[in-house]
Amino acid sequence: MDWQKENYRLTTDTARFDMEVLFRFISEESYWARGMARETFERAVRHSVCFGLFDGDRQIGFGRVVSDFASVAYLKDVFILEDCRGRGLSKWMMECILSHPDLQVIRRWLLVTADAQELYKKFGFTPLKVPEKFMELHNPQVYTGHENKR
Repeated sequence: MDWQKENYRLTTDTARFDMEVLFRFISEESYWARGMARETFERAVRHSVCFGLFDGDRQIGFGRVVSDFASVAYLKDVFILEDCRGRGLSKWMMECILSHPDLQVIRRWLLVTADAQELYKKFGFTPLKVPEKFMELHNPQVYTGHENKR
């Protein structure tokens, strides 16, 4: 799928993605996946619905959704390159992601963010209503090669 706004294009066609730009941001600049291996990132892209944001031919943003396409979707890895922020592109990208036809039956959307709560609130996201019911198994060292042994 493709969406167009002025000179900006958002696409789910991963063949168009600049994987070097995306991997560099995820593995070197993001706070959530720093140190991720290239193979791990590429596997994540293959098994997700991904959205690439372009200014002309330059990739400037990304987001992906992990879903069963029936009941739950997890929004991940959403970013706009720093020199392109402040143009309303994250809002537009969220509108497009949430309008994707394959994601219209989703009952529960989830995401984790340390700094973009205000953006997501505009789209109806709220803190967990019953956080005591949610659990996680978190391995924060997995990307640095110091995996926790279970």
